[in-house]
Amino acid sequence: MKRLVVSCFVVGMAFNANAQNYWKKNAGKTAKVYLTNSNTNEKMVDKGAVKFEKLDQPKETDACIFVDPDFKYQKLIGIGGAITDASAETFYKMPKNKQKEILDAYYGKNGLGYTVVRTSMNSCDFSSDSYTYVQDNDTSLKTFNVAHDEKYKIPLIKEAQKAIGKDFTFYFSPWSPPAWMKSNKSLYKGGRLENQYYQPWADYYVKFIKEYEKRGINIWGLTVQNEPMATQSWESCIYTAQEEGEFLKNNLGPTLWKNGYKDKKVMIWDHNRDLIYQRATTTLGDPETAKYASGIGYHWYETWNNKTQLFDNLAETQRAFPEKFLAFTEGCKEQFDLSKIYDVKLGELYGRNMINDFNKGTALWTDWNVLLDETGGPNHVGNFCFAPIIADTKTGEIHYTYEYYYVGHVSKFIKPNAQRIGSSSNRVALTSTTFMNENGQLVTVIMNDTDNDIDANLWIEGMAAKLAAPAHSIQTVIL
Repeated sequence: MKRLVVSCFVVGMAFNANAQNYWKKNAGKTAKVYLTNSNTNEKMVDKGAVKFEKLDQPKETDACIFVDPDFKYQKLIGIGGAITDASAETFYKMPKNKQKEILDAYYGKNGLGYTVVRTSMNSCDFSSDSYTYVQDNDTSLKTFNVAHDEKYKIPLIKEAQKAIGKDFTFYFSPWSPPAWMKSNKSLYKGGRLENQYYQPWADYYVKFIKEYEKRGINIWGLTVQNEPMATQSWESCIYTAQEEGEFLKNNLGPTLWKNGYKDKKVMIWDHNRDLIYQRATTTLGDPETAKYASGIGYHWYETWNNKTQLFDNLAETQRAFPEKFLAFTEGCKEQFDLSKIYDVKLGELYGRNMINDFNKGTALWTDWNVLLDETGGPNHVGNFCFAPIIADTKTGEIHYTYEYYYVGHVSKFIKPNAQRIGSSSNRVALTSTTFMNENGQLVTVIMNDTDNDIDANLWIEGMAAKLAAPAHSIQTVIL
């Protein structure tokens, strides 16, 4: 393996009084380093401390990452993953001791620090069966009942809520209204919500919120529709930007507010980065619609197998709507293959997306299924995928993929309400983001997804600590 010798990651400070005090307090001290290195099979290993020593102006030949705490951007709402029917069903098929291990791995004090949970309202592709909560043609919703969710999904959500505590952030998304409300009379293959059912469907969201909160699960927010431009072979429903706006303005928004749910965070779009700007500018162009929306959700499936994803669309959307937060609501590696669960590329997919998403303004980041079985399911339409943790329900074995560790390098160390700090990189080989936690810690995540090792220094206003970024590694540096 070729070894490149370059000289530094740079964390620069424009020194106002606060920055001067911060650096004066920490000058000459040490930073902690945690490393995942696929070549040595190290997984979030504590590499000890690195000490800062005097170093003058970096040269143009130095590879650097510049971070300036004087420039503060979005605050982190939280990071987490979806508890789907598939995740919950798989969880309860595992032995009790393995269930505890999985809960601790995500939500325990030594776990990944997940605080966000997403789930589906009605079934989705990651359900063993298709279901809704009402009987056919019940426009008054008198038969509304979430008993289906009480077997697996609600118990696991409550376990997560208990483990997370005060930072628990829970939201839901519908994949499809009941078939009888739709133009194609099917849960599947798109179709549209028929006009006469706009209000009953809006009432349906309120019923769902009430039933979950009656069971002690506080709902933070919701998306209007999962993937509203995807005609899928599974549960799906199509909305144009105008249709989504009309539904939100005339039905869903007023219905939530009327029922005392003005505080619920409504997110529009909830689909890929490709159309996010068009959807946001069209749907939110009307102030009467925009007042009901708090955020703009998106997925990564537009070009997930390509390193040139459409991250700039996020930045443009954030500039257009700085008062709305950006929320990554779903992403996973599709086409499950059990023989590839230990491939570092799975982790690098996550690292690349998380770092770039945050650098473009994202405030909430939610992985797809927190847990799947040895088939990449269960899934009633054969859409099998990877998850950070794969649980073999036949043997009881738990597999931690590189997805788990790469997400952890961000979620474990960057806490809710941390604020992203301005940064830039002068080398494509080094991808990085930095946040400042509420306690003043600077947390820098650095990924090298190339085949070359890189020698480096972490540089702060004339002081530097020697670091190494091995090929196909990710590390977190805490100062």
